[in-house]
Amino acid sequence: MSHVLPAPKAVKDLFDDLLGRPVTVSPADPLRAADIPRTLVALYTDERLHLNAVIGMDFELTAYAGAAIGLIPPGGAEACIEDNEISKMIGENATEVCNILAGLINREGAPRLKLHQTFLPGEAPPADAVNWLLALGRRLDLKVEVSGYGAGKIAIALAG
Repeated sequence: MSHVLPAPKAVKDLFDDLLGRPVTVSPADPLRAADIPRTLVALYTDERLHLNAVIGMDFELTAYAGAAIGLIPPGGAEACIEDNEISKMIGENATEVCNILAGLINREGAPRLKLHQTFLPGEAPPADAVNWLLALGRRLDLKVEVSGYGAGKIAIALAG
């Protein structure tokens, strides 16, 4: 059995629970190559370290989700966006969000995936991961609006 993309409601529910605040999701345009330098890229592998899924969060969602989960006021996220730099604390928090997002792609009967590596905005993810993140096909692209913070995009792509 292979992995399947989560329903948008599952993404909404996970972010609601994780961030402890209302979140709305809506369809979004896919990420473009030009977006990658400002995107957090998370790689999910099976026990053989085979890449099975890639999740990308744009700069804004990285900042808002990283701040919200750490109970950092919205101004902290806005400062990251203004400075075009994710702070160390918000980056660590966003990585933890990515760790928990593995629950969206794991399902009974399919190999268990776990977060293998994250690349914060400005870091260079591997080319194969970027290719999966940009490929059309088995993917879900959503705008995620975090109440009290702001909106950004998430892309969930299945590899292989």
